[in-house]
Amino acid sequence: MCESSADYEGLDLEALGGLENYYGWILETFRPVLKGHGIEFGAGAGTFSEKLLPHLSGLDLVEPSSVHSAILARRFETDSRVTIIPAKLEAAVSTIPADSRDCVILVNVLEHIEDDHQALGDLYRILKPGGHLLLFVPAMQGLYSEFDRRVGHFRRYHKADLKAGIVGAGFHIATLDYTDLLGVLPWWLINVKMGKTEIDPRMASLYDRVGVPLTRLLEALLRHPPFGKNLICMARKP
Repeated sequence: MCESSADYEGLDLEALGGLENYYGWILETFRPVLKGHGIEFGAGAGTFSEKLLPHLSGLDLVEPSSVHSAILARRFETDSRVTIIPAKLEAAVSTIPADSRDCVILVNVLEHIEDDHQALGDLYRILKPGGHLLLFVPAMQGLYSEFDRRVGHFRRYHKADLKAGIVGAGFHIATLDYTDLLGVLPWWLINVKMGKTEIDPRMASLYDRVGVPLTRLLEALLRHPPFGKNLICMARKP
């Protein structure tokens, strides 16, 4: 039976929790525009949230999984800067005032939203003028696999399609690039051809230690990779 994005508790993604190089890479890209009061949608167990928090004065954590909402509540129970919102993006965003957040962060989340264009419009509404939308999504529909379907991904993104959605919502794009160039072949072999539906923590850890530094070096030389396993974007509300 197919697990919908509403039912999926994200337990397989716990294998990504210890990937310091992976999350550090994303944070380094986002860091220049992190400020003020942020909101992270799909916060999971809070691994990336902890890395965001030192750069923000306040952080709302929106998480639909009951399992992970409880983990977040325990993890941040003594930090007055953090507010936990146990809801899906579509429900949570409707309760947030317009022009009220300095940055909105979604790491591996937008692909779970069926009407992603509506979601982008809602995110635009809650950002202050000058605020930033920070996105990290899976890329290349040709890499869509049973794993993607099982965890509730409606799609993987191509650069042109993501750009059209972001610009259509009113944002000005500062950065939009493919990333994780070296991750394309392993993902295709393991998930698409071999049909794996779970993340192997040992392989993920090995790739974090070896593959991430190598692909970062390669992408620094290329500047704008022609393809990659993911897309990363920073966009500004004028």
